[in-house]
Amino acid sequence: MQTPSKQSLFALDSLNVFLADVRDGIGPYLSIYLLATRHWSPTDIGIAMSAMGVATLIVQTPAGALIDKTKYKRVLMAIASAMIAVSTVLMTVFTSLWAIVFAQVLCGIGAAFLGPGLAAITLGLVGRKKLARQTGRNESFNHAGNVVAAASAGALGYFLGREWIFYLVAFMALLSLASILFIRESEIDHDLARGCPAKREAKNGTGRANGGDAESADDDEDTSQGLLALLKEKRILGFISAMLLFHFANAAMLPLVGQRLSSGKGDGAALYMSACIIIAQLVMIPVATFAGRYADSWGRRPVFLIALCALPLRGLLYTLSDNSIYLVSVQALDGIGAGIFGVVGVLIVADLTRGTGRYNLASSALATAVGIGASLSNVFAGYMVAKEGYSETFLSLAAIAAIAAIVFYICVPETAKARAGVKGYKLKSKSDRLSRLSLDKATTE
Repeated sequence: MQTPSKQSLFALDSLNVFLADVRDGIGPYLSIYLLATRHWSPTDIGIAMSAMGVATLIVQTPAGALIDKTKYKRVLMAIASAMIAVSTVLMTVFTSLWAIVFAQVLCGIGAAFLGPGLAAITLGLVGRKKLARQTGRNESFNHAGNVVAAASAGALGYFLGREWIFYLVAFMALLSLASILFIRESEIDHDLARGCPAKREAKNGTGRANGGDAESADDDEDTSQGLLALLKEKRILGFISAMLLFHFANAAMLPLVGQRLSSGKGDGAALYMSACIIIAQLVMIPVATFAGRYADSWGRRPVFLIALCALPLRGLLYTLSDNSIYLVSVQALDGIGAGIFGVVGVLIVADLTRGTGRYNLASSALATAVGIGASLSNVFAGYMVAKEGYSETFLSLAAIAAIAAIVFYICVPETAKARAGVKGYKLKSKSDRLSRLSLDKATTE
């Protein structure tokens, strides 16, 4: 596989920086805006916060399937970025419940293409052997971008008004669009980007069997499989189930902290929310680098369990004090969970779908589960806070997070050495099997 140019790699780094404040739309700042500026009830805020997640989960799997099939990945991501830019501006103009919900739906549709599109372009550019390191690099730049965006949002919200946070997200969406177009289309291997062998290398005889890159050791046969076949694999189903529970527990925590920080703080609430995001992102940068390096040597499973165990601890600690500085400090634990999840989650899906041609479809199915969990989380938290209070809600979310860790531990064995993909993948010839053995040996060394 050819080495991508400096232009494409620089554009990929820039894309990760600018997408930091785009993929989640206006995020937890919307909760503060609706509560402190528009004086919405917690129930209505929960509905508005959930709208983006619901739209994403509906569109996510078809989006992944489309990204698997199309060679216009950059175009789809550019359109998605433009949709998010427009919708965030609309939220400052039209402020009724249904107008905000509509704008959030537009954000959700756009976000459905950004995650799998970025994963596909990354794999298509650097190849599987360099995926762990590059994913760690992607996440590090993403978290660095979040630090800059959060600091800018806090300053804009405090000095100019909360509406300027929406304009910031729109501006970064446009910068994301520009970065996408600077990635050279000719350097993306679209077969490799969807989890198939790199056909252009195989045709040139540069596979491991001929002394070349291990990525092309497989033959040219397309072993593509549908979503139902993927979901029959117990490891994939167990992983998706654990991630649904994880994000059900995780998604509402930061918005809830934002609501607690907003109480009696006025314009200072945006600064406290920015502090929460910044401290988490500062932790995520080294954690993402750590995850990219040790996911191969330690294995995916032990590294990922660290992320899963950090979440219930975070939920418990939120109940111990209402002090603003304390709440911001506890948010550092989010950096551990999110930093690892962004790197190792991608690698686990790549391990489990190798050779199937459905890497992006499986990634989107996972993202759909994440969206379901996140959407239900915000609705659940909104009603729970209204009826029981913040502490009880945090305890409930912590308990669900603990269940997620247990499900993952029981259902998902180590995947770093399980490269064969899902059930139904068969190597038909002796040369195919020898190539697969060579490939597996190369990727585990």
